[in-house]
Amino acid sequence: MKKKRILAQEPVISREILAEAKRAAHPDKLPRSAKCVVCGAECAANSTEQLCWVCRRLKISAWHDSEQQVPAQE
Repeated sequence: MKKKRILAQEPVISREILAEAKRAAHPDKLPRSAKCVVCGAECAANSTEQLCWVCRRLKISAWHDSEQQVPAQE
């Protein structure tokens, strides 16, 4: 008994949509070639903003500092 050959068909979901869904499902897994948008170093694994660990830490630090500042009284 011979196996039937399955003809190549167009995929049900386009490759672009599938790739976008995979990126959305795993935002912590950026491609290894991803570079920090600030300094150009390799991106941190848990950075969704495409920042290296140094730039990400500086951003978080600056964000916390700006929240803690008390407005000057006149």
